[in-house]
Amino acid sequence: MQAYSKWKWHVDEVFVKVNGRRNYLWRVVDHEGEVLEAVVTKRRNKAAALKFLKKLMKRHGCAEEVVTDHFPSYKAALRDLGALEKQQTGRWLNNRVENLHLPFRRRERAMQRFRRMRNLQKFTSVHS
Repeated sequence: MQAYSKWKWHVDEVFVKVNGRRNYLWRVVDHEGEVLEAVVTKRRNKAAALKFLKKLMKRHGCAEEVVTDHFPSYKAALRDLGALEKQQTGRWLNNRVENLHLPFRRRERAMQRFRRMRNLQKFTSVHS
């Protein structure tokens, strides 16, 4: 049985080039630094954020606090889910997930970019 972390989640997205096109890797890290979910999308809007957060909440339940950056799509998606009061934004609050992008960028450079979104999704699920 898998233990679920419901205390604090850090949510962030990062730009990733796949075959010359810009895609977005959405990731959620719990308060202990463990990656809970990683999803690759073509768009970075409210619909993508909503789909990602719904998938996350379906799998792990609802968190007590959700730490995000000031990206407006998070606020709109959390408003639709009825969890807007759980959102926290701040200048350095989201550093836990931001620092996880650095090893990912190193691995990405070593692999000389990704050719397909499927390979990127598989890579992130294995290496996170």
